[in-house]
Amino acid sequence: MQSSRIFIVGSGVVGTATGEGFLAAGHEVTFIDVSATRVRELESRGYDVRTELDLTGEPDSFLFLTLPTPHAGYEYDLRAFTTGATSVGEAMKASPARHTVVVRSTVPPGTTEGLVQTVLEQSSGKVAGEGFGLASNPEFLRAVSAAEDFRNPWMTVIASRDPQTVERLRALLSPFGGEMRTFTNPAEAELVKCAHNIFNATKISFWNEMWLVARQIGLDLDPIAATVAKSAEGSINPQYGIRGGAPYGGVCLPKDTCGFLGYADSVGVDMPLLRAVVAVNEHLEKVVSSEVEAASEQVPDADRA
Repeated sequence: MQSSRIFIVGSGVVGTATGEGFLAAGHEVTFIDVSATRVRELESRGYDVRTELDLTGEPDSFLFLTLPTPHAGYEYDLRAFTTGATSVGEAMKASPARHTVVVRSTVPPGTTEGLVQTVLEQSSGKVAGEGFGLASNPEFLRAVSAAEDFRNPWMTVIASRDPQTVERLRALLSPFGGEMRTFTNPAEAELVKCAHNIFNATKISFWNEMWLVARQIGLDLDPIAATVAKSAEGSINPQYGIRGGAPYGGVCLPKDTCGFLGYADSVGVDMPLLRAVVAVNEHLEKVVSSEVEAASEQVPDADRA
């Protein structure tokens, strides 16, 4: 495998695991971070660490943005991304090489081509797709096993408007193995990662809500949940229920979602998540019905059966 020049901009858990994985694969890696404590810690491991990005004399490189994106209330805090992208753009401005900027942090859909591209173009004076490559490559690393997850990924997602950038990243990341999926719109990859995390959180809250019911009526949830994990099609069939714009129907699902709400209330347990499930489905039924009605109104009378 040909060695690549790689810069990790933001060297927290994700950045460190990413950089160490590339180092182990034989690539030349430099870590960038503004935290003096983190710099000293990485230096103690013998890594090349800097507090500022300098691309002077560097060849075409990959610049991975692994910056923090915490939430502030019900919003993402992207200030670190604005600052980091500005520093990257300023470094690229003085570099004749064509670098590839890769957004690896979890960010809301539209960030790569919105905030990041805008800041990079303003601070570098270059145009994405011409003066530099731009892509989204969200991480799927667990904090407790980030290094191992990077070395052995189960899924790699790459998205860029530029086919050449996609292929460069494919060549860089495919040797690590795992399934690879590519998209042409970075927002698709960004939504994949957001939905990935939110789905996991929703599953956890679902079983916690069921645990409240089980505890209230004196049942041990663990063997029940383990059985459902093997019996429910939503658990054993990855394709089940993932088609958007299709509310559930039939007899069983409406009966048990609504009926169980009443049962839970009768034993003194509030189930806000289950209530939301019913509310979303009822809303989707109205949306679909409205769209079907609107479509039928556009069909000429002569074409109607």
